[in-house]
Order: sequence, then structure tokens, then C-alpha cells
Amino acid sequence: MTTINFRPAVRADLEAIVAMYAKDHLGQGRENPDLPLDQRYVAGFEAVDADPNQLLLVAEDAGAVVGTMQITFIAGIARLGVWRAQVEAVRVHENRRGSGLGQEMFEWAIAECRRRGCGLVQLTSDNSRPDAQRFYETLGFSASHVGYKLAL
Repeated sequence: MTTINFRPAVRADLEAIVAMYAKDHLGQGRENPDLPLDQRYVAGFEAVDADPNQLLLVAEDAGAVVGTMQITFIAGIARLGVWRAQVEAVRVHENRRGSGLGQEMFEWAIAECRRRGCGLVQLTSDNSRPDAQRFYETLGFSASHVGYKLAL
């Protein structure tokens, strides 16, 4: 049995992260894993990496990146000033789906959110991903809100 290492992403992980984004049905039409990577990915990574309220997490197994998610820590006034965490861009390598890795990633992430003082963890899930929505519900998340997005 292997041990998964959870850590902040480094620049060298970016190709593997973008490849995972591009491998799902949503990313196929909007991501570009061609090498060399588009510099907008590099600029995005550098902005996330420089922000202490951002965590681009990777799950690593035997030196290979097998999962990723981005967590944004958000200060607020509502709910008595509670900090919340927004989880985005969750991906598990196609060869590891169904292995329990996603649950391990969320257990680690939720523990990290608690450690950072968050009182709420939130996420959105595309309507075309019913399996992901069922998975989030098994973790204790509830579909309590309707989310909206406006592409600019």
C-alpha cells in the first residue's frame, strides 16, 4: 500500500495539473495541455503561489501527481466574521478514480481548513457532474444554495 503525500504545488507540478484539467469532459474544450504550456497557466500559478490565502494542493504518489484541488481562504463579516474556504478545480488522475483518493484529498483539505480557522467549506459543482455531486454529498456537503457564474 502506498502513502499519498499532500503538499502545496510547485511550478514543476504545473504540467501534470493542467493535463488533469484537460482530461475531463469540461476541460477538453477549455484547457490546453500542449507543451510548452501557455504562459497564462504560468502567470496564474505564480499569482496563486504568491497569495497566502490560496492553496494549490497536489496529491503525490511515488513522485507522481495523482490529484489536485485549489482552496481559497476567504475572510468575511457574515456569520460572525467566519473564515470560509472555497474549493475549486478538484481533479483525480484518471487512473486513480474510484480508488478513494478523492475522499483522502477532501479529508486532508477539510482538516487544513479547520487548522486555518475556517468555519465553513464550500464548493460548486457543474450541473453536468452528477457523480461528483453524489460524492460531495457522501462527504457531508449539502446542496444548500444555487450558484451562478458570469463568464467575462
